[in-house]
Amino acid sequence: MENEQITRKNPTGIPNPVGNYTHITKIPRNAELYVTSGQIGIDQNGEFPENMNEQIRNTFNNIKAVLDSEELTANNIIKVNVWAIEKIDWDYLYSKWEELFGNDYPAMTIGYISELGLPEIKIEIEIWAAKV
Repeated sequence: MENEQITRKNPTGIPNPVGNYTHITKIPRNAELYVTSGQIGIDQNGEFPENMNEQIRNTFNNIKAVLDSEELTANNIIKVNVWAIEKIDWDYLYSKWEELFGNDYPAMTIGYISELGLPEIKIEIEIWAAKV
């Protein structure tokens, strides 16, 4: 059997991504799938900062901790769903995104919605990952 791995690509014939994501992420047969609950901007003391960028920072810290708990890395991430209730500072979010992914981006969906599970939550990020 050939060396199977998760692959990402942007096919020809469609517009380039408008952000830091890839149009298609392919998972090889028999990969183990991991789906996280949405990670939020709560800190280790159970507090939610008022500032959106602080919540983004905490959210990425929480994503890293969840990945670490299963010995997963950014290379294992196949899909990211981002939900926010207020405008995202894309320069800041992408700085955290680059720390996690470098330049090898997974598939991604972003939605602005009116509210999340608790009134304090400004952003929630759900991760899908696979281990080959």
